[in-house]
Parts: sequence; structure tokens; C-alpha cells
Amino acid sequence: MIDANALRDHCLAFNGATEEFPFPRHQDVCTFKVGGKIFALTTLTDTPLTVSLKCDPELAERLRAAHPEVVPGYHLNKRHWNTVSLAGALPDQLVRDMIEDSYDLVVASLPRAQRLLLDWPGESRRR
Repeated sequence: MIDANALRDHCLAFNGATEEFPFPRHQDVCTFKVGGKIFALTTLTDTPLTVSLKCDPELAERLRAAHPEVVPGYHLNKRHWNTVSLAGALPDQLVRDMIEDSYDLVVASLPRAQRLLLDWPGESRRR
């Protein structure tokens, strides 16, 4: 089961990833960003722990249909974001893959110069 420390470590392991607490009225809401854009949003002290992740709209629908732990993004664009409960029912690898997919979607939207600075593996597939 992925706990708060593992979630933080995994999100920060990506090139250029940063952790920020940008909401003064909600100081416990943690964002993980790349290139100034959010790819993961969580409150690391919540029980159960959840994380909101960017997702391709078609995949988002499939994940929601297959896993009750995956729901439309809480207070986010429900077409492009899922909120995922990390209470233990989802395989850890699936959660890690969803985080990586979210990171990749955000990096893919960055200007090419930023993608190159991040040494993003997906850049070689874009040519």
C-alpha cells in the first residue's frame, strides 16, 4: 500500500518535479508540479489518503469503470482528472503508473525547450 511518504517520494523522483503548498486557505494541500504545472494534488495527512491525477479522458473513464477507488477529480475538471483512493485496494504498480501517466501528460504539454531540459524520455517518441 502506498503511504504518504511513498507518494511524496514517487512524485518527487521525476525529473524537474517540485512540491508546493500554494493554497493559503488550505495549507495542508500539497501539489506536485513540473514546469510550473500540477500533475498530482493531495493532502498527505488525510485518512484515507487520496491523490488527484491528470488522465487522458478515455482512460479516465475506463479506470473509473474498473476500479471503485478511482472517481472523477474532486474540485477539478472531471474529464481530465481522477481522484484515487490509496486505501490499499489498488495495486501499487497501477497507482505508480497513473502518477507517471499524469506527469507525462503535463510534460507533453510543456514547450519543447522545457521538455528537452527535463530529459524526458517521451521527447524522443514525439519526433
